[in-house]
Amino acid sequence: MERGFHGFFRQYYNLRDLLRRVDPDLAFLVPLEDYPLLGPDGARESFSSLPRLPGLNVAALVRRTRSLRASDLPRVGVRSALAMLAFDGDRTYARWDATSAHAYLDSLRFPAHARTMLFDVFSHSFFNPEEGLSAAELLMSFHFYFMGNPEGLVFDVVNDPFSRTIWEPLRRVLEARGARFRLSTRAEGVVPDGGGARVELESGEVLDADTVVLATTVRGLRAIVEASPDLGDASWRRDVLTLEVTRPFAVWRLWLDRPCRSDRAAFAGTAGLGILDNISVYERFEAESRAWAARSGGSVVEVHAYAVPPGLDENGIRRDLLAGLHALYPETRDARIVEDRFLLRDDCPSFAPGSRGTRPGVHTPHANVALAGDFVRTEIPCALMERAATTGIEAANHLLGRWDVREAPLWSVPPRGLLAGLPL
Repeated sequence: MERGFHGFFRQYYNLRDLLRRVDPDLAFLVPLEDYPLLGPDGARESFSSLPRLPGLNVAALVRRTRSLRASDLPRVGVRSALAMLAFDGDRTYARWDATSAHAYLDSLRFPAHARTMLFDVFSHSFFNPEEGLSAAELLMSFHFYFMGNPEGLVFDVVNDPFSRTIWEPLRRVLEARGARFRLSTRAEGVVPDGGGARVELESGEVLDADTVVLATTVRGLRAIVEASPDLGDASWRRDVLTLEVTRPFAVWRLWLDRPCRSDRAAFAGTAGLGILDNISVYERFEAESRAWAARSGGSVVEVHAYAVPPGLDENGIRRDLLAGLHALYPETRDARIVEDRFLLRDDCPSFAPGSRGTRPGVHTPHANVALAGDFVRTEIPCALMERAATTGIEAANHLLGRWDVREAPLWSVPPRGLLAGLPL
């Protein structure tokens, strides 16, 4: 089942450049022109047909939303709201990194319903709870996904399982160029060695390398650093060992014995219904699921919960997710679950308030060792898959520079917001 539904936003420029090595036309990506946001009592928002020009998109959303009335606007915290349009890397992090996203959203003074429908869905998408997320990271994400994004807040999806469309084709591309894969092989330590490095494997084998990219989970990186006393200096090692993961996330895919209603969206964000954060109907976009639904007369539905609160066990998570699904899609109440897959992971990085200053970047104290991943610091505004791809390209450019290899280009949304010059 992999790790569940992913949206490939149009401003994921560096990720898309990477994927073009598999398919220059990106034919395996199909567009979702809208994804609704669903809430209690029939509440609904949409991001379709908004202007793509930053600034106008915000004005159009505010004008048409049913969650925010004209009478609410005088109570909005204008200074905090303008900060969403004034993203500037250095200034935004200096001003807002020590503040939690929860405190920042409080300062907006939006009515509870408007905050739920317009902000909670968005903030939960970064896996961190609002009280444990840096307001600066939230503002960067607002800029990257909406305020400074010229592509519109819609995205594409993969039309078949990732293994077939991305991972296996990428492996073939790499193997054709001489790469070797060692799957299920644990790297336990890295020893810098003059102009290169030695990678120590759990089997006792040692690999000699000219360069090393550590593209791991947070816990994986910490384990390697703890086992590698000669890797990095004291300051860098301290920064790596302060990295944390956030709360767990859950993905539950259900094969149902009857279809969802024909007008259900391929993907819908949700808010205000327990821990449920989104619903995907897979036969709307994925060929494998579409074939199964056609054969069985059923439906393949996936539900997610991000930043799962402490104290909920697997049974509690399932009950809560199912209750949210039944509330929003009542036709699923009487459906029999033919098969299911449940995933509960706690390996997503924390972006806690105040963490920017100690977050390690791509470069390490060793010229031949670099980091990459969705938790690695970069000066380019980006998040999630795009941050992983961007830091990977930055790492390759840095390491290959010693051989005068031409750098791969790096692309970005505008690095600063429309109002970045204002003293907010």
